[in-house]
Amino acid sequence: MSPRAGSTGPHTLAFVESPVQLLNVLEWAHTTVQHGTAPGAGLTLVVLSPNDPMTRGQLRRMAELARDEGHSVRWEEARGGTTAPFHTIGGLAPLLRRARRIVMGDPFSRYVQLLLTITRAPDLVVVDDGTATMEFVAQLARGERLVRWHRKGGRPGPRDLLFAPVSSSARRRLTPSERRTVEVFSSMPIDETPIGVRVTANDFSWTRARFGPPRLTKGADLVGTSLVETGVVDGDRYLQAVRTLAKSHGATRYFAHRRESAEKLHRLAAETGLEIVRPDLPLELIARRGPIGRTILSFPSTVVHTLPLALAGTEVRVAVCDIDPAWLTDHASPRAQGFLSGVTGTARDVHRLSSVAAI
Repeated sequence: MSPRAGSTGPHTLAFVESPVQLLNVLEWAHTTVQHGTAPGAGLTLVVLSPNDPMTRGQLRRMAELARDEGHSVRWEEARGGTTAPFHTIGGLAPLLRRARRIVMGDPFSRYVQLLLTITRAPDLVVVDDGTATMEFVAQLARGERLVRWHRKGGRPGPRDLLFAPVSSSARRRLTPSERRTVEVFSSMPIDETPIGVRVTANDFSWTRARFGPPRLTKGADLVGTSLVETGVVDGDRYLQAVRTLAKSHGATRYFAHRRESAEKLHRLAAETGLEIVRPDLPLELIARRGPIGRTILSFPSTVVHTLPLALAGTEVRVAVCDIDPAWLTDHASPRAQGFLSGVTGTARDVHRLSSVAAI
Protein backbone atom coordinates (compact mmCIF):
# COMPACT_ATOMS: atom_id res chain seq x y z
CA MET A 1 0.00 0.00 0.00
CA SER A 2 1.23 3.46 -0.84
CA PRO A 3 2.17 5.61 2.17
CA ARG A 4 -0.18 8.25 0.77
CA ALA A 5 -3.17 5.90 0.90
CA GLY A 6 -2.85 5.33 4.62
CA SER A 7 -5.61 3.09 5.95
CA THR A 8 -9.33 3.22 5.32
CA GLY A 9 -10.44 0.70 7.89
CA PRO A 10 -10.83 -3.05 8.37
CA HIS A 11 -12.21 -4.92 5.35
CA THR A 12 -13.54 -1.85 3.56
CA LEU A 13 -15.32 -2.61 0.29
CA ALA A 14 -16.43 0.22 -2.04
CA PHE A 15 -18.79 -0.05 -5.03
CA VAL A 16 -18.80 2.57 -7.79
CA GLU A 17 -20.52 2.84 -11.18
CA SER A 18 -19.34 6.27 -12.36
CA PRO A 19 -16.11 8.32 -12.42
CA VAL A 20 -17.53 10.91 -9.99
CA GLN A 21 -18.41 8.20 -7.49
CA LEU A 22 -14.87 6.83 -7.72
CA LEU A 23 -13.42 10.31 -7.23
CA ASN A 24 -15.52 10.78 -4.12
CA VAL A 25 -14.43 7.43 -2.70
CA LEU A 26 -10.84 8.67 -3.05
CA GLU A 27 -11.82 11.91 -1.32
CA TRP A 28 -13.51 9.93 1.48
CA ALA A 29 -10.48 7.66 1.94
CA HIS A 30 -8.18 10.68 2.07
CA THR A 31 -10.40 12.42 4.63
CA THR A 32 -10.65 9.39 6.92
CA VAL A 33 -6.88 9.07 6.97
CA GLN A 34 -6.44 12.80 7.62
CA HIS A 35 -8.88 12.63 10.52
CA GLY A 36 -7.25 9.52 11.96
CA THR A 37 -10.56 7.65 12.01
CA ALA A 38 -9.63 4.62 9.92
CA PRO A 39 -7.34 2.11 11.63
CA GLY A 40 -6.87 -1.33 10.07
CA ALA A 41 -6.59 -2.71 6.56
CA GLY A 42 -6.97 -0.97 3.22
CA LEU A 43 -9.68 -0.34 0.67
CA THR A 44 -10.88 -2.71 -2.07
CA LEU A 45 -12.64 -0.68 -4.75
CA VAL A 46 -15.08 -2.58 -6.98
CA VAL A 47 -15.98 -0.98 -10.31
CA LEU A 48 -19.40 -2.17 -11.53
CA SER A 49 -18.65 -1.18 -15.09
CA PRO A 50 -21.42 0.25 -17.32
CA ASN A 51 -21.53 -0.25 -21.09
CA ASP A 52 -21.21 3.42 -22.12
CA PRO A 53 -17.75 3.89 -23.72
CA MET A 54 -17.19 7.42 -22.37
CA THR A 55 -18.00 6.36 -18.81
CA ARG A 56 -15.80 3.26 -19.10
CA GLY A 57 -12.90 5.35 -20.34
CA GLN A 58 -13.13 7.80 -17.45
CA LEU A 59 -13.52 4.93 -14.97
CA ARG A 60 -10.33 3.28 -16.26
CA ARG A 61 -8.41 6.54 -15.81
CA MET A 62 -9.82 6.97 -12.31
CA ALA A 63 -8.96 3.35 -11.50
CA GLU A 64 -5.33 4.13 -12.38
CA LEU A 65 -5.37 7.04 -9.93
CA ALA A 66 -6.85 4.78 -7.25
CA ARG A 67 -4.08 2.22 -7.76
CA ASP A 68 -1.51 5.03 -7.59
CA GLU A 69 -2.95 5.84 -4.15
CA GLY A 70 -2.31 2.25 -3.07
CA HIS A 71 -5.89 0.99 -3.20
CA SER A 72 -6.90 -2.38 -4.67
CA VAL A 73 -9.21 -2.15 -7.68
CA ARG A 74 -11.46 -4.93 -8.93
CA TRP A 75 -13.04 -4.35 -12.33
CA GLU A 76 -16.35 -6.16 -12.89
CA GLU A 77 -18.01 -6.44 -16.30
CA ALA A 78 -21.28 -6.18 -14.42
CA ARG A 79 -23.43 -5.55 -17.49
CA GLY A 80 -21.71 -7.76 -20.05
CA GLY A 81 -24.78 -9.86 -20.95
CA THR A 82 -27.84 -11.39 -19.34
CA THR A 83 -25.85 -13.66 -17.03
CA ALA A 84 -23.29 -11.03 -16.02
CA PRO A 85 -25.17 -9.81 -12.92
CA PHE A 86 -25.42 -13.37 -11.56
CA HIS A 87 -21.68 -13.97 -12.08
CA THR A 88 -20.81 -10.58 -10.58
CA ILE A 89 -22.98 -10.93 -7.48
CA GLY A 90 -21.93 -14.55 -6.98
CA GLY A 91 -18.26 -13.64 -7.23
CA LEU A 92 -18.61 -10.72 -4.82
CA ALA A 93 -20.67 -12.59 -2.21
CA PRO A 94 -17.66 -13.84 -0.17
CA LEU A 95 -16.18 -10.32 -0.04
CA LEU A 96 -19.54 -8.86 0.96
CA ARG A 97 -19.95 -11.34 3.82
CA ARG A 98 -16.47 -10.57 5.19
CA ALA A 99 -16.63 -6.79 4.82
CA ARG A 100 -16.93 -4.70 7.96
CA ARG A 101 -17.55 -1.47 6.05
CA ILE A 102 -19.37 -0.90 2.75
CA VAL A 103 -18.90 2.33 0.79
CA MET A 104 -21.32 3.04 -2.06
CA GLY A 105 -21.71 5.81 -4.59
CA ASP A 106 -25.33 5.31 -5.64
CA PRO A 107 -27.92 4.01 -3.17
CA PHE A 108 -30.57 4.35 -5.93
CA SER A 109 -28.73 1.75 -8.05
CA ARG A 110 -30.56 -1.56 -8.25
CA TYR A 111 -27.20 -3.29 -8.43
CA VAL A 112 -26.08 -1.70 -5.17
CA GLN A 113 -29.42 -2.40 -3.53
CA LEU A 114 -29.08 -6.10 -4.43
CA LEU A 115 -25.57 -6.18 -2.97
CA LEU A 116 -26.86 -4.62 0.26
CA THR A 117 -29.13 -7.63 0.79
CA ILE A 118 -26.05 -9.86 1.05
CA THR A 119 -23.82 -7.88 3.38
CA ARG A 120 -24.12 -7.69 7.17
CA ALA A 121 -21.48 -4.96 7.44
CA PRO A 122 -22.05 -2.81 10.54
CA ASP A 123 -20.70 0.36 8.89
CA LEU A 124 -22.24 1.83 5.73
CA VAL A 125 -20.97 4.94 3.92
CA VAL A 126 -22.70 6.78 1.07
CA VAL A 127 -20.43 9.08 -0.95
CA ASP A 128 -21.66 11.69 -3.40
CA ASP A 129 -23.24 10.71 -6.68
CA GLY A 130 -23.89 14.33 -7.51
CA THR A 131 -27.11 16.14 -6.74
CA ALA A 132 -28.88 12.78 -6.29
CA THR A 133 -27.31 12.66 -2.82
CA MET A 134 -29.50 15.55 -1.72
CA GLU A 135 -32.59 13.63 -2.78
CA PHE A 136 -31.42 10.37 -1.19
CA VAL A 137 -30.88 11.96 2.21
CA ALA A 138 -34.24 13.77 2.07
CA GLN A 139 -36.09 10.58 1.10
CA LEU A 140 -34.36 8.60 3.84
CA ALA A 141 -35.27 11.25 6.41
CA ARG A 142 -38.92 11.14 5.33
CA GLY A 143 -39.08 7.35 5.14
CA GLU A 144 -39.96 7.42 1.44
CA ARG A 145 -39.10 4.83 -1.18
CA LEU A 146 -35.84 5.51 -3.01
CA VAL A 147 -36.64 7.11 -6.39
CA ARG A 148 -34.39 9.32 -8.51
CA TRP A 149 -35.59 12.92 -8.61
CA HIS A 150 -36.19 13.09 -12.38
CA ARG A 151 -38.44 10.01 -12.20
CA LYS A 152 -40.41 11.01 -9.13
CA GLY A 153 -44.06 11.75 -9.74
CA GLY A 154 -44.59 9.06 -12.38
CA ARG A 155 -46.26 5.72 -11.85
CA PRO A 156 -44.02 2.79 -10.88
CA GLY A 157 -43.50 0.45 -13.83
CA PRO A 158 -43.65 -3.37 -13.73
CA ARG A 159 -39.90 -3.61 -13.03
CA ASP A 160 -40.24 -1.09 -10.19
CA LEU A 161 -42.99 -3.17 -8.60
CA LEU A 162 -41.00 -6.38 -9.03
CA PHE A 163 -37.94 -4.80 -7.44
CA ALA A 164 -39.88 -3.06 -4.63
CA PRO A 165 -39.02 -5.64 -1.91
CA VAL A 166 -35.29 -5.28 -2.62
CA SER A 167 -35.54 -1.47 -2.60
CA SER A 168 -37.43 -1.56 0.71
CA SER A 169 -34.79 -3.85 2.19
CA ALA A 170 -32.03 -1.48 1.03
CA ARG A 171 -33.78 1.49 2.63
CA ARG A 172 -34.01 -0.41 5.94
CA ARG A 173 -30.31 -1.29 5.78
CA LEU A 174 -29.46 2.34 5.11
CA THR A 175 -31.30 3.36 8.26
CA PRO A 176 -29.01 3.58 11.33
CA SER A 177 -29.66 1.19 14.23
CA GLU A 178 -27.92 -0.11 17.35
CA ARG A 179 -26.06 -2.59 15.13
CA ARG A 180 -25.34 -0.37 12.15
CA THR A 181 -23.84 3.08 11.56
CA VAL A 182 -24.54 5.14 8.44
CA GLU A 183 -22.36 7.99 7.18
CA VAL A 184 -23.02 10.35 4.28
CA PHE A 185 -19.87 11.91 2.82
CA SER A 186 -20.98 14.86 0.73
CA SER A 187 -20.17 18.27 -0.70
CA MET A 188 -23.90 18.86 -1.29
CA PRO A 189 -26.06 21.01 1.01
CA ILE A 190 -28.11 18.67 3.20
CA ASP A 191 -31.11 20.20 4.94
CA GLU A 192 -32.88 17.09 6.23
CA THR A 193 -30.53 14.79 8.10
CA PRO A 194 -32.04 11.43 9.05
CA ILE A 195 -31.84 10.59 12.76
CA GLY A 196 -28.59 8.83 13.54
CA VAL A 197 -26.92 9.51 10.18
CA ARG A 198 -23.47 11.09 10.42
CA VAL A 199 -22.75 13.70 7.73
CA THR A 200 -19.12 14.39 6.84
CA ALA A 201 -18.19 17.31 4.57
CA ASN A 202 -16.29 16.61 1.37
CA ASP A 203 -14.07 19.62 0.70
CA PHE A 204 -12.07 18.04 -2.17
CA SER A 205 -8.86 18.14 -0.18
CA TRP A 206 -7.43 15.13 -2.08
CA THR A 207 -8.04 16.82 -5.44
CA ARG A 208 -6.41 20.07 -4.30
CA ALA A 209 -3.45 18.21 -2.77
CA ARG A 210 -2.77 16.13 -5.90
CA PHE A 211 -3.43 18.60 -8.73
CA GLY A 212 -2.91 22.24 -9.62
CA PRO A 213 -3.24 25.06 -9.13
CA PRO A 214 -4.31 25.46 -12.76
CA ARG A 215 -3.16 27.91 -15.38
CA LEU A 216 -6.05 30.27 -16.18
CA THR A 217 -7.07 31.38 -19.65
CA LYS A 218 -8.68 34.73 -20.43
CA GLY A 219 -11.95 33.38 -21.79
CA ALA A 220 -14.89 31.45 -20.37
CA ASP A 221 -15.66 27.72 -20.47
CA LEU A 222 -19.14 26.21 -20.53
CA VAL A 223 -20.09 22.96 -18.77
CA GLY A 224 -22.56 20.65 -20.49
CA THR A 225 -25.43 18.76 -18.89
CA SER A 226 -27.38 15.58 -19.65
CA LEU A 227 -30.77 17.13 -18.83
CA VAL A 228 -31.78 16.69 -22.48
CA GLU A 229 -30.80 13.01 -22.45
CA THR A 230 -32.78 12.38 -19.25
CA GLY A 231 -35.89 13.92 -20.83
CA VAL A 232 -36.06 16.95 -18.53
CA VAL A 233 -35.12 19.77 -20.93
CA ASP A 234 -36.12 20.25 -24.58
CA GLY A 235 -33.18 19.84 -26.98
CA ASP A 236 -33.91 22.91 -29.15
CA ARG A 237 -34.39 25.14 -26.10
CA TYR A 238 -31.13 23.87 -24.66
CA LEU A 239 -29.18 24.59 -27.84
CA GLN A 240 -30.55 28.14 -27.93
CA ALA A 241 -29.59 28.66 -24.29
CA VAL A 242 -26.05 27.43 -24.91
CA ARG A 243 -25.71 29.69 -27.96
CA THR A 244 -26.88 32.73 -25.98
CA LEU A 245 -24.66 32.00 -22.99
CA ALA A 246 -21.58 31.47 -25.14
CA LYS A 247 -22.15 34.71 -27.05
CA SER A 248 -22.90 36.75 -23.91
CA HIS A 249 -19.84 35.58 -21.97
CA GLY A 250 -17.32 34.89 -24.71
CA ALA A 251 -17.15 31.15 -24.08
CA THR A 252 -15.01 29.16 -26.50
CA ARG A 253 -15.02 25.63 -25.06
CA TYR A 254 -17.87 23.29 -24.09
CA PHE A 255 -16.98 20.51 -21.64
CA ALA A 256 -19.40 17.72 -22.50
CA HIS A 257 -21.12 15.59 -19.90
CA ARG A 258 -20.20 11.94 -20.37
CA ARG A 259 -23.87 11.05 -21.07
CA GLU A 260 -24.45 13.66 -23.78
CA SER A 261 -25.24 12.15 -27.16
CA ALA A 262 -22.85 12.48 -30.09
CA GLU A 263 -25.68 13.85 -32.26
CA LYS A 264 -26.45 16.67 -29.84
CA LEU A 265 -22.77 17.58 -29.45
CA HIS A 266 -22.25 17.61 -33.22
CA ARG A 267 -25.18 19.99 -33.57
CA LEU A 268 -23.87 22.21 -30.75
CA ALA A 269 -20.48 22.49 -32.43
CA ALA A 270 -22.00 23.26 -35.82
CA GLU A 271 -24.48 25.87 -34.60
CA THR A 272 -22.52 27.61 -31.82
CA GLY A 273 -18.90 27.38 -32.97
CA LEU A 274 -17.87 26.06 -29.55
CA GLU A 275 -14.98 23.63 -29.27
CA ILE A 276 -16.44 20.42 -27.83
CA VAL A 277 -14.18 18.82 -25.22
CA ARG A 278 -14.78 15.23 -24.12
CA PRO A 279 -13.03 15.07 -20.72
CA ASP A 280 -11.16 11.87 -19.84
CA LEU A 281 -11.57 12.55 -16.11
CA PRO A 282 -14.26 14.16 -13.91
CA LEU A 283 -14.44 17.91 -14.46
CA GLU A 284 -13.20 18.67 -10.94
CA LEU A 285 -9.84 17.11 -11.86
CA ILE A 286 -9.78 18.59 -15.37
CA ALA A 287 -10.38 22.08 -13.99
CA ARG A 288 -7.85 21.67 -11.19
CA ARG A 289 -5.15 20.52 -13.62
CA GLY A 290 -5.97 23.29 -16.09
CA PRO A 291 -5.77 25.21 -18.24
CA ILE A 292 -9.26 26.47 -17.43
CA GLY A 293 -11.18 29.67 -18.12
CA ARG A 294 -11.40 32.41 -15.51
CA THR A 295 -15.17 31.99 -15.71
CA ILE A 296 -16.93 28.61 -15.78
CA LEU A 297 -20.56 28.72 -16.89
CA SER A 298 -22.93 25.95 -15.87
CA PHE A 299 -26.58 25.04 -15.70
CA PRO A 300 -27.87 23.58 -12.40
CA SER A 301 -25.79 20.48 -11.73
CA THR A 302 -23.38 18.93 -9.30
CA VAL A 303 -20.44 21.03 -10.49
CA VAL A 304 -21.91 24.28 -9.16
CA HIS A 305 -21.28 22.78 -5.71
CA THR A 306 -18.04 20.89 -6.35
CA LEU A 307 -16.02 23.21 -8.60
CA PRO A 308 -15.80 26.08 -6.06
CA LEU A 309 -14.35 23.56 -3.58
CA ALA A 310 -11.93 21.97 -6.04
CA LEU A 311 -10.82 25.42 -7.27
CA ALA A 312 -10.59 27.07 -3.85
CA GLY A 313 -7.67 29.49 -3.72
CA THR A 314 -7.75 30.24 -7.46
CA GLU A 315 -9.31 33.21 -9.26
CA VAL A 316 -11.84 31.10 -11.17
CA ARG A 317 -15.45 32.31 -10.98
CA VAL A 318 -18.24 29.74 -11.29
CA ALA A 319 -21.50 31.14 -12.71
CA VAL A 320 -24.74 29.18 -12.82
CA CYS A 321 -27.67 29.86 -15.16
CA ASP A 322 -31.19 28.99 -14.04
CA ILE A 323 -33.37 26.64 -16.07
CA ASP A 324 -36.33 28.54 -17.53
CA PRO A 325 -39.60 26.61 -16.90
CA ALA A 326 -40.38 26.99 -20.62
CA TRP A 327 -37.43 24.68 -21.42
CA LEU A 328 -38.93 21.70 -19.60
CA THR A 329 -40.44 18.89 -21.65
CA ASP A 330 -43.95 17.54 -21.22
CA HIS A 331 -42.39 14.38 -19.80
CA ALA A 332 -40.39 16.14 -17.08
CA SER A 333 -41.16 15.17 -13.49
CA PRO A 334 -43.66 17.55 -11.81
CA ARG A 335 -41.00 18.49 -9.29
CA ALA A 336 -38.13 19.00 -11.77
CA GLN A 337 -38.24 22.81 -11.71
CA GLY A 338 -38.26 22.98 -7.92
CA PHE A 339 -35.40 20.53 -7.62
CA LEU A 340 -33.23 22.33 -10.19
CA SER A 341 -33.94 25.71 -8.57
CA GLY A 342 -32.89 24.20 -5.25
CA VAL A 343 -29.61 23.00 -6.76
CA THR A 344 -28.87 26.54 -7.91
CA GLY A 345 -30.18 28.34 -4.84
CA THR A 346 -28.17 26.27 -2.36
CA ALA A 347 -24.86 26.56 -4.24
CA ARG A 348 -22.17 28.45 -2.33
CA ASP A 349 -19.48 30.71 -3.78
CA VAL A 350 -21.08 30.89 -7.23
CA HIS A 351 -22.39 33.83 -9.26
CA ARG A 352 -26.05 33.31 -10.10
CA LEU A 353 -27.20 34.33 -13.55
CA SER A 354 -30.78 34.88 -14.59
CA SER A 355 -32.26 32.52 -17.14
CA VAL A 356 -30.76 33.22 -20.57
CA ALA A 357 -34.23 34.27 -21.66
CA ALA A 358 -33.58 37.45 -19.69
CA ILE A 359 -29.98 38.00 -20.81
